[in-house]
Amino acid sequence: MEVINKIGRRKSAIARIYLSDGSGKVTVNNKDYKEYFPVGTLQYIVMQPFNLLEVADKYDVKVNLDGGGVKGQAEALRLGITRALIEIDEECRGKLKAAGFVTRDPREVERKKPGQKKARKKFQFSKR
Repeated sequence: MEVINKIGRRKSAIARIYLSDGSGKVTVNNKDYKEYFPVGTLQYIVMQPFNLLEVADKYDVKVNLDGGGVKGQAEALRLGITRALIEIDEECRGKLKAAGFVTRDPREVERKKPGQKKARKKFQFSKR
């Protein structure tokens, strides 16, 4: 199998995925994913597609992660892995879609507007 290249995004985080046959090694920015994501819940988020399809020890993943926070990066990585697994086997799409991994979360930070404190918050109104 040749290397499969996919991209996953969440908020301002971008994950570039390179999936290939292997022994289940996940490398994020030249570190092991458990070292990059020290929190257990983030490690769980990253491995969700593999655990759902029970193929955790079949593929090696090399990832370049950029931007965003750790949670957004973990969810971007999950989306990228999901897309790569769907390209390998179209049959698994139903399972992954039912778990909610196929849909890209479109929510982004709203920009700050001029003449306001934040995106929606206004300066205090003074009647007199």
